[in-house]
Amino acid sequence: MKTLKVGGVPEHFNLPWHLCIENDEFKNQDINVIWKDFPDGTGAMTRALRNGEIDVAVLLTEGAVKDIISGNEARIVQSYIASSLIWGIHVDAGSDYQSIEDLAGKKVAISRVGSGSQLMAYVNAQNQAWDPSKLEFEIVGDINGAVKALKEGRADYFMWEHFTTKPLVDNGTFRRVVDCPTPWPCFVIAVKNEILKIDYADVRKMIDIVNQKSSEILNIPGIDKVFAERYGQKIEDIRKWMEITSWSQQQISEADLEEVQQQLLRLDLISNTIDSSCILYNL
Repeated sequence: MKTLKVGGVPEHFNLPWHLCIENDEFKNQDINVIWKDFPDGTGAMTRALRNGEIDVAVLLTEGAVKDIISGNEARIVQSYIASSLIWGIHVDAGSDYQSIEDLAGKKVAISRVGSGSQLMAYVNAQNQAWDPSKLEFEIVGDINGAVKALKEGRADYFMWEHFTTKPLVDNGTFRRVVDCPTPWPCFVIAVKNEILKIDYADVRKMIDIVNQKSSEILNIPGIDKVFAERYGQKIEDIRKWMEITSWSQQQISEADLEEVQQQLLRLDLISNTIDSSCILYNL
């Protein structure tokens, strides 16, 4: 039985993977999928791909593209979430910040260098006509670190997925100032090149199993309650999230990939674009 080590954020998007693991759907095809949670996000996953801690990562599109261009020996094999990710821009609930304009020139809490929280801070700065090169960051690790940093005044705002942070807004820890959606499909599946070379068939089988589950998950009776209970969400919030979320079973389009590359280039987060064949791998 082939073992594949897969990493992803401990968020509702990845429930299809967990259901497949729990139902032995991978093992029934002679694949042992070992899942590792990365609460500190994409920056930690790209590092884990580089050092061989994991073979496969379910990570933010912009983070995957940036790190592959920067030398990560991996390829995107598929888009995973076809819809945009809704990033909430959060401040400490006790702060004086009330609007997005109040945050101009303020320090951003980010999970890690190269994380989605950092890359989207640059995107938001561009959207607001702020100078992205003037952004200042405080590395906080994860959501708990962000709560502490904002409370202590070491950072002023923090960008993270809207629904994941909703409980912290509801309980008065954070106040959400505004949302900032990604302008492209938000999650992709990336695989180390050496794994694609030696274990192509097993990777293909694993992805097929996940695709089957993701294509049917929203039609499973009572799945809204499963999402709510597992991820500590209110049922009405999960239902809103389900309405705007769609899983993909296809490769990301070259047009979307080009948009990501051009945005990263405009923000000076990469020095050049590269051919899509150096980023994408079609299983």
